[in-house]
Amino acid sequence: MSRIIAGTAGGTSLTSVPGTGTRPTTDRVKEALFSRLESYDVLSGARVLDLFAGSGALGVESASRGAVSVDLVELADKAAGTCKQNAKLINDAAGRSVVNVHRAKADTYLLRVPADVTWDVVFLDPPYDLDEEDLNSVLRALPRHLAEGAVVVLERSTRSPEPVWPAGMERFSERKYGETTLWFAEPAQAEGEEADDAGASSEPNG
Repeated sequence: MSRIIAGTAGGTSLTSVPGTGTRPTTDRVKEALFSRLESYDVLSGARVLDLFAGSGALGVESASRGAVSVDLVELADKAAGTCKQNAKLINDAAGRSVVNVHRAKADTYLLRVPADVTWDVVFLDPPYDLDEEDLNSVLRALPRHLAEGAVVVLERSTRSPEPVWPAGMERFSERKYGETTLWFAEPAQAEGEEADDAGASSEPNG
C-alpha cells in the first residue's frame, strides 16, 4: 500500500486505484524524487500540478511537504475517485482545501486554464504505453504555465525515448531507477540570459 513518506502527514496510508490499470510510483523512486526536489528548495510554498495523477500520490506528498496548493489532473474515473479520497486526507488534516482534483485530459486541462495560472512544480507520470506524440502535445502546452524557477518532472520507462522538449523548456537532468527514468526540466532561459558560468553544473537555481 502506498503511503505519504514525510512531512506533516508522513506515514499516512493512501488509497490505491482499484485494478491493475494504474502503475504507481514506487516508494524508492518517490523518496529519491522528493529528496532531489527538497535539495532544489522548490517545495515549500509551491503551487504544484500533478498531471496523469493516478492515485494523486505525488501531489499529496507535495502537500505534506509544504506545497500551498496542488492540482491533481486525472481522466480515468476510478483513478479520479481515488484522487478525491487521498486529497480529502490532506485537506482534512490541513483544515482547508490544499489539494483539488480535476477530471480531465492533461492537454485539454492545460489549454483551458487561463494563461496567467502558473505552477512551481509539475509532475507528469503518464501510462508507459501513452503515444509519444500525445505526450509531446502535453509538453508543448506547458511552458506558458511554468513559474520562474519551476521544475518539471517526467516519469517514463527506461525503454521510452527522451521526449521532444518544446520551445520554452529545457532538460537539465536525468536519473534512472531500475525500469524507471526521471527526466527533470525547467523553463528555458531567454536568449541572451545564459549564465556566465556556462561550465557549471546544470542544476536549477532553486
